[in-house]
Amino acid sequence: MPHCEQAFEKYDFPPGRGGRGAFTPTDAECFACWDALAMLPHIREHSLLVAGLATFLAKRAAQRGLDVDVAMVRASGLLHDIAKTYTIRHGGHHSQLGGAWAMDWTGDARLAQGVVHHVHWPFELDVKRHFLPLAIIYADKRVKHDRVVPLTERFLDLLERYGTTERIRQRIGLSNQQAKDIEASLSRILEIDLHAYPFDSRGLVE
Repeated sequence: MPHCEQAFEKYDFPPGRGGRGAFTPTDAECFACWDALAMLPHIREHSLLVAGLATFLAKRAAQRGLDVDVAMVRASGLLHDIAKTYTIRHGGHHSQLGGAWAMDWTGDARLAQGVVHHVHWPFELDVKRHFLPLAIIYADKRVKHDRVVPLTERFLDLLERYGTTERIRQRIGLSNQQAKDIEASLSRILEIDLHAYPFDSRGLVE
């Protein structure tokens, strides 16, 4: 697999904003990025729902007084799978490559953190301190293809598709437990039972 920089240079990414440091891309700019990367249709549908769910969480957090940049959370959700199409075709870790691409393009380490860590969070589960990446992880784990589903259904699907070895199944189990812990923490802080909340998939696609 080519180095990240070589893979990044292969594509005609939308330009940053005059090279003046970090920026948070708009929806239109994220969609242009998808186009530049020839993102597969089913990944676009998934990303839209993940971004919608993450945006819901961010708005709720802001209403509860948390210091949350809603636009940045949304952009990170839209970009969380930007390397998925590439790695399906060429191999590699889509979260690591996508995080590097997001950093190269936007110049924002906070936004890129949500991309690189959307599969697993290796640090403390402090929602107030690390809201953006934890919101992206949770949103991703609640979206199965083009539907919002309970965590149990999402992880059963992951086991069926990827649980080919005992080691992989153990990792999926650990990821499942982490997602449940994040759900519990978010529910407490946002004062809403996210497990029981009737998310409307259509309403999350803005």
